[in-house]
Amino acid sequence: MSPNKKEITQFFKSLQDEICQSIAAADGGTFTEDEWNRPGGGGGRARVLNGNYVEKGGVNFSAVHGSLPPAAALSLKIGSEETNFYATGVSIVLHPKNVHVPIIHMNVRYFELDGGRYWFGGGIDLTPHYIVPDQAAWFHQQLKDTCDRHNDAYYPRFKTWADDYFYIPHRQETRGVGGIFFDRLEPSTDGKTKQELLDFTAAIGRTFVPTYLHLLDLNKDKPVSDVETQWQKIRRGRYVEFNLVWDRGTKFGLTTNGRTESILMSLPPLAGWTYDYQPEPGSQEAFTLNNLNKGIDWLER
Repeated sequence: MSPNKKEITQFFKSLQDEICQSIAAADGGTFTEDEWNRPGGGGGRARVLNGNYVEKGGVNFSAVHGSLPPAAALSLKIGSEETNFYATGVSIVLHPKNVHVPIIHMNVRYFELDGGRYWFGGGIDLTPHYIVPDQAAWFHQQLKDTCDRHNDAYYPRFKTWADDYFYIPHRQETRGVGGIFFDRLEPSTDGKTKQELLDFTAAIGRTFVPTYLHLLDLNKDKPVSDVETQWQKIRRGRYVEFNLVWDRGTKFGLTTNGRTESILMSLPPLAGWTYDYQPEPGSQEAFTLNNLNKGIDWLER
C-alpha cells in the first residue's frame, strides 16, 4: 500500500522529534516550542534553539492545507483546475556561534494537490563562513553515499540543482558549497513508487544529524578573532540576501499566508553589511569568496 498523507505527516513529525533530541544533546541547550495554527488550514510546531554552540537554530514542522493563492499557483505552474493543496515537511537552519562552524540548512517536504498529483522535495546545503575544502568534500561524500543507495544518478543531478538553486545572482556567487536539492519527485518522472520516494526523502532527513554533528565537533572550540567575527556577520548578510530575495520556499510560505515567524526562522540573529567590502589578497576571506562558484567538484579537490 502506498503511504497516505496522514502517514507521511506522522513521519515528518517524528523526524522533527529525532533531530531536536540529537541536536539538543550535542549542544547542551534546550528547544522552546511554539505550536501554531494557520488561518487558512493546518498548522505546525516551531522549535527554536538558543544554545551553547548554536546561536540560533530552528527545526520546524508544518502541515498546512487550503486554497492556493494565484501567485503560488503560478509559481508552481499549476492549472486553474487544481486549487487546493496539502503540504507537510520539516525545515531546519542552524546558525552557529563559532565562525569556523558552518551554517547548515535542510528541508524535506511532501506536496499534494486536490486533483491527485503529488511530489516530494528537499535537500541539504552547507554554508561555511570559511571554506575548508576537506570538510566540504566530506560533507558532499555523505550526501553522495545516501543518494547512491537509492539511485546513483541522484547525486550528480541534485548537486547541480543545488548549485543552480542556492545562487545569489546579484552577487554572482553561490550561497555556500552547495549540497543537494530536489523538487517535484513523483512516480511519473522518476519511475519510483510513492513508498520509494518517501524512503529516499526520509534517508536525506536522517543524514542531517550525523553529518552536522561531525562538522560541529571539528570546529566548535576553535579560537575566533575580531576580524573573523566581523567576517561572520558579512557572510550571514549574504545568507539573508538569498533567503529574502531569491528563495522560493520563503516566497511560497509568505504568499500562502504561512506563519511569518516560522518562515523567517532561517535568518541569523545578527548580520552585517560592509560597504564595498574587499578582502585582503591571499587571505582566507579571499579564498572563500573565490570558491563560491557553481560547478566545483568538491569530491575531486
